[in-house]
Amino acid sequence: MASHGLTVGFLAEIMQGNELQNPVVQILGSKRIAGSGEQSERYRLLISDGKTLYSFAMLGTQLNDLQKQGKLPEYTIIRIDRYTTSVVNRNEKGEKRVLIIVELTVLKDGGLVGEKIGNPQSLTDSASQAASGGGSGSVSEKARSMDTNSSGGISNGSSYNANRSMMSSATQQKDNITLTDSLTHPISSLSPYQNKWVIKARVISKSGIRTWSNAKGEGKLFSMDLMDESGEIRLTAFKEQCDRYYPMIEVDNVYLISKCQLKPANKQYSSLKNDYEMTMTNDTIVQKCTDADGAMPEIQYNFVPISQIANLEPNALVDIIGMCKEAGDMVQFTAKTSGRELRKREITLVDDSKASVQLTLWGDDAQNFPATTNPVVLVKGGRVSEFGGGKTLGLIGGSVMKLDPDNEAATRVRNWYASGGAEQTLNSVSARTGGGAAGMATEWISFQEAKDRNLGAGDKPDYFQIKAMIHTIKSSNAVYKACPQTDCNKKVIDQENGQFRCEKCNADFPNFKYRLLVNMLIGDWTSNRWVTVFTELAEEMLGKTSQEIGSSLEFNKEEAERIFSAVSFKSFVFKLRTKVEYFGEQPRNKTSAVSVAPVNHREYNSLLIKSIQELTGVGKN
Repeated sequence: MASHGLTVGFLAEIMQGNELQNPVVQILGSKRIAGSGEQSERYRLLISDGKTLYSFAMLGTQLNDLQKQGKLPEYTIIRIDRYTTSVVNRNEKGEKRVLIIVELTVLKDGGLVGEKIGNPQSLTDSASQAASGGGSGSVSEKARSMDTNSSGGISNGSSYNANRSMMSSATQQKDNITLTDSLTHPISSLSPYQNKWVIKARVISKSGIRTWSNAKGEGKLFSMDLMDESGEIRLTAFKEQCDRYYPMIEVDNVYLISKCQLKPANKQYSSLKNDYEMTMTNDTIVQKCTDADGAMPEIQYNFVPISQIANLEPNALVDIIGMCKEAGDMVQFTAKTSGRELRKREITLVDDSKASVQLTLWGDDAQNFPATTNPVVLVKGGRVSEFGGGKTLGLIGGSVMKLDPDNEAATRVRNWYASGGAEQTLNSVSARTGGGAAGMATEWISFQEAKDRNLGAGDKPDYFQIKAMIHTIKSSNAVYKACPQTDCNKKVIDQENGQFRCEKCNADFPNFKYRLLVNMLIGDWTSNRWVTVFTELAEEMLGKTSQEIGSSLEFNKEEAERIFSAVSFKSFVFKLRTKVEYFGEQPRNKTSAVSVAPVNHREYNSLLIKSIQELTGVGKN
């Protein structure tokens, strides 16, 4: 019978802690081990080296597809190109060494082999391991030694004391342990099935130190995201480990890490593609790797032009790089809900897409930002936020911010800014209010185009801007009586006894405040549409406060009509939000204004000329 080149004796060797390069084995069976998610399931293999059978072999999760696609059937011959071994504790059954296959090559399909090679015997316990490696004499000797120890209480006590001494010594010497990267484990192979490993990984992000305080106590933590050539994983340090390792960890550096606890990842707080995350323990070891080789991947960026941020959904994560054109002062204030002292700074970033975006910095990032030097700012994993139709960026736990990075993208942005970009008129994707075409980032379209494109019919609202004339204003219901509390605008119920009740605040008040809710018909050259204008914008357009308009409507109807007539048939630049909402079972396109500004005719005419040139091809090179 042909041996097919199996590496006879391989399994016995690795069970003794030895290593062999590129061993060849035969698969004789497999079993799926279900997990909590698609990436958590594992496949356990029964393999043979021609002499020994072993059932504690596991496929790395990155190889699951080979099993699912039927590429590893019974009798298949494989070469193990990369593997690791770990010792797992099986409670009363003692420890067991597990072989984890990280990379493999199929040498011969099982259907072509068609049979088990040789007469392999099961490798099930330490005695059989010794038998495989050293012959029957060593087996008997080891068995007698084990029997002797198990029969005498003194021997057991001595063993126990020796173990305690060894554990104590190991604890004391933990700081003196030097990790080696001669046989590191890929991140993708880590799981609760193994507890002895060393990973070599690059830090791709590091959070700030966060504190907590509750009924169970108080403490601090920070987290970092790690990456190697096989995948990513998050590592969190608490309390003493936080104090010890936070000053040591730097983004972009490579570290050797061992003895962390693995648990299922909380996907609510992490977007990494790993079903597990790690927590440091008292035994955790972290050492900086000073000789990281070229196999360790660099941090990858997927830079998005700033102009495209306007089209992203809220909470999307984005990588950008831009020049800091303006940095606001750092503001300190007290949070209303928690009473904490907060620090905040807003900076404006620009790039060669001729757009700008506002980046909000908090805490140490805000305080330490070099506001006077106009650095190039790189943000990885910034989160998009939306307010009033404008988009802004912020940093979250997994975000990375670098100043003046040394890369090609930074050089390109710096050269653009120095060669005239600083003086260019830029569209602000963060604009919520403002004047005319240059201050608005949303698309200019007509009402007919908005209808043809069915804007507002999706899951998210759509935004567009338009130059339109006010045709009609419904003045009769333009105001309502609202709760007088500063943070509440809920409509109150007039109880006709001098008291006004707010259901939201669950309180009665002797007074109220007026709020504007103005419905007006506006139109362009293609069509018209009813839009709602709320208090702040309506006050700007009408030139009166809500209280003045409310009092006029209640006590001086003629004065109120003059106020509303003053803006009739005037044109404004509207930035509109549109969304289909259902009233009963009837869909209705609800449109509201998020900004209104007088028409800047010079800028609007420039926009029209540009549109004509694009349509006719005039002015193109």
